[in-house]
This record gives sequence, structure tokens and C-alpha cells, in this order.
Amino acid sequence: MLIPCFACESRFRPDEFFLACHDYNRGMDLVAWTCPRCGNRDDLRVLPDALGFGYPRRGRFDVQDRFQVPGLRRQRQDLRLDICLDKDVWHVHTRLNRLAHRSPSRT
Repeated sequence: MLIPCFACESRFRPDEFFLACHDYNRGMDLVAWTCPRCGNRDDLRVLPDALGFGYPRRGRFDVQDRFQVPGLRRQRQDLRLDICLDKDVWHVHTRLNRLAHRSPSRT
């Protein structure tokens, strides 16, 4: 499965895509993502089995497009969001200066 950048139409493996996630906004339940190829920054919401792309509007996040990612799960923590797909887990922290990192696969 390849996940697209809607700005430059590049496609990324899940590991490459989720490692480019940063800055989890717990209040709005958003993750910031910066395309490794073109540098475009998008806000997205991790939903069960999908990624929701959209824009903040009137104090809320309005999902405009959904990209289906079967098996995608999420778990909110106090200072991070855990994104799970199959056996892989990526942690997206709330601070801007920390990029997402992947936990070792569970065996």
C-alpha cells in the first residue's frame, strides 16, 4: 500500500509516511505531516482504517478527503498519538522539535 501526498502526487510506504508525521495537536486531534519530497505540510486526522485530510474551520477540523488504510488504528496518550498498522507502531509527540519514531515490531 502506498499513501499519497496530495500536493506533489508522490506515494509513500506506510513507514516512510508515518515517520514524516510530527506535532500531535491533542486538542484538535490532528497530526502535522510534511512531505519528504516536496515539503508540503498537511494536517490530518488518524481515523480507524483511514487518514482524514482537511482544514481547520470555526475551531474544528473539517475532514475533506479520506484515504483508506485497512488495519490502521490509533491510541491517544497524554503527550502523543500512537499510530498502529499491522505490527508496526509510530509515536507522534506533541512537541514540534520531535519527529515520529517507530517502535520495534512486536513478534
